[in-house]
Amino acid sequence: MSERLPPGTHIGYAHLQVRDLGRSLAFYRDLLGFREIGREGSAMWLSATGSLPPVLALTERRDARPRPLRTTGLYHIAIRLPTRRDLARVFRRLLEHGWPFQGFSDHGVSEALYLPDPDGNGLELYRDRPRAQWPWRQGRLAMVTKPLDVEDLLREATPEPWDGLPEGTDIGHIHLHVADLEAAEAFYGGILGLEVTQRDYPGARFFAAGGYHHHVGTNTWAGRGAPPPPPDAVGLRAFTLVVPDEAAWVGIRERAQAAGLRVREGSGVLFLEDPSANRLWVTLAHRFVPEEPEDSR
Repeated sequence: MSERLPPGTHIGYAHLQVRDLGRSLAFYRDLLGFREIGREGSAMWLSATGSLPPVLALTERRDARPRPLRTTGLYHIAIRLPTRRDLARVFRRLLEHGWPFQGFSDHGVSEALYLPDPDGNGLELYRDRPRAQWPWRQGRLAMVTKPLDVEDLLREATPEPWDGLPEGTDIGHIHLHVADLEAAEAFYGGILGLEVTQRDYPGARFFAAGGYHHHVGTNTWAGRGAPPPPPDAVGLRAFTLVVPDEAAWVGIRERAQAAGLRVREGSGVLFLEDPSANRLWVTLAHRFVPEEPEDSR
């Protein structure tokens, strides 16, 4: 059993590979309400306020193709809104502009909307319920999937003019397709030190730090043993996990090295891959890491 990660551990940002940066900005910036922080070459990073730290980074690859269905990689990026009213206002804006949705769920711990971005990357927009309202079963967290009362949610939307996403909007969790749940648990639980929060959801396993419902979700819904997507596919390039404690960060490095994993390090960042080739960058502070060093790819 590895040491548990400290409270305050959280997802930093997600880095997506997209086919057309202009098309992606029309969605993420102009419609959804993120603001630009800066750009460099074919890459741009965004946040709710337009200042660091970032929530999303987008890198354009003009020859990118859709991710093959039965591969590992991104299931969805979960963008967390501070309040139910904030979620309702984003929901109403997307409905008014005719953006397609893929589902609406009440998970007990949260209320969630599911939709694709212009490249088909999965997104979840959600708000957390207060922790005192989270469901438990026999001493363990019991997330559920029930229909969301969308009409009740929309009644929360207030009429003032749209002015973008509110401060405090962040990424609450990342959900990934993996090839094997036991291997995923050995990495996210054993190497990283996240706690398994739920393992009885069919084909899925969830991990978190600090008592959260999950910072990382994993599933084998693309098929057990699924291969990683090709490098030229749209999708997740990497995501960051912020570990605000140097001893915990060093512990991850030591456990990864002891397990024989390929570990690259630079400027307070550990560049890792999970057993399904999902790339994860562990940082000591919530900041933007433009790219993994060239010689480590």
